[in-house]
Amino acid sequence: MSIRVAVVDDQALVRGGLAMVLGHQDDIEVVAEAGTGLEAIEAARTLRPDVILMDIRMPEMDGLEATSRIVEEADWPVRVLILTTFDPDEYVYKALRAGASGFVLKDIPPEELVTAVRTVADGGALLSPSITRRLIGQFAERLAVDTAVSGRLERLTDREREVLAAIARGSSNTEIAEELFIGAATVKSHVSSILTKLGLRDRAQAVVFAYESGLAEVGDHDIGH
Repeated sequence: MSIRVAVVDDQALVRGGLAMVLGHQDDIEVVAEAGTGLEAIEAARTLRPDVILMDIRMPEMDGLEATSRIVEEADWPVRVLILTTFDPDEYVYKALRAGASGFVLKDIPPEELVTAVRTVADGGALLSPSITRRLIGQFAERLAVDTAVSGRLERLTDREREVLAAIARGSSNTEIAEELFIGAATVKSHVSSILTKLGLRDRAQAVVFAYESGLAEVGDHDIGH
C-alpha cells in the first residue's frame, strides 16, 4: 500500500523538486501539491494524505497554523513533516508542539528525504538527538515549568518516567532497552503507554513534553555529536 503524500511549499520549484523525488518511489504516491497553508488544509481534508511535507513561511497562512489546524481536525493518522531552509528556530519548536512529527532541511539528500517520509509514515519521529538538544536548548529554557503539565507526570509509573527521560535524551528503543536492562518489546510497550496516558501523538511531542514538564532539563545530558 502506497504512502500518500502532500507537498506544501510556496516556491513552485522546490515543491516540484520534492514531489519528483518522492514520486519516483514505488511505495510513495504524491497526491497533492499546495502553495499556501489554506491550500494545505483543503488538500488534507479532501485527500487525507498519510504524510504532509509542510513549509513554514508561506503567504495567506503559514505552515505553523496550517499544521495546528490539520492535526486538530484530522480523524485519520496524518503525519506532518516540517520543511525548513535553516537550523531549527522557534517556529519549528512551535510546530512540534502543534503536532508535527519532525522536520527536515530543504537541502536534504533525496534518499534521506525518502527515508524521512517512510519513518514518519510508520509512526516514528524525525528528531536527531543533536538537533533536538539545540532546539530544546534554545527555547525550553525560556519556559517556566507548567504545573498543569508536570502534574500529568503522575499518570506514569516510575519505569515509564525513566523511559520518557531517555526519549528526551534522544535514545532509541534499543538504547533504552540496554540502559534499563529490559527487552526492546517492553520498551515499545512502555512508549505506547506513555503516549496514551499523556495524550501525545508521537515521540516528537514526548520530547517537548519531557522538557516542559520539568522531567528533563536543558543541559543535564550531552546528547548527540
